[in-house]
Amino acid sequence: MPHTRLDAAVTLPGEDFSRVALTAEAVGLLRKLWTQHGPLMFHQSGGCCDGSAPMCYPAGDFLTGDSDVLLGRFDLSADDGGASGSAYDGGQPLEFWMSREQFGYWSHTHLTVDVVQGRGSGFSVEAPEGKRFLIRSTLMDWPA
Repeated sequence: MPHTRLDAAVTLPGEDFSRVALTAEAVGLLRKLWTQHGPLMFHQSGGCCDGSAPMCYPAGDFLTGDSDVLLGRFDLSADDGGASGSAYDGGQPLEFWMSREQFGYWSHTHLTVDVVQGRGSGFSVEAPEGKRFLIRSTLMDWPA
């Protein structure tokens, strides 16, 4: 049975749990986009409108700094039950970044990147595909 989501590698010091995941549909689209654009990254800002959606860019096209938090790294070559055609060679992870201010609001949630039909922002590489990435969040339950 194929995996329904791919959890990111843990990146925050002192944590032992993934904060962000990709649905199987998101992994499939990201593999296609990787073939077209090369290595990719996500950035989730706190802006209005499409600025509050996860934006997918060619890796390095969006400059991150001290005002951003690296929430996770994805290995798109992970086994997913036999999907083929990935241009991902395992050499570079797909990173998921969030603005530090936005992370202050969302630090208690687990984020899952999903894909839906519809056109999102023109700045995100999935826009020409007639699809857009979005975040589904759930409250995290830490042991007492």
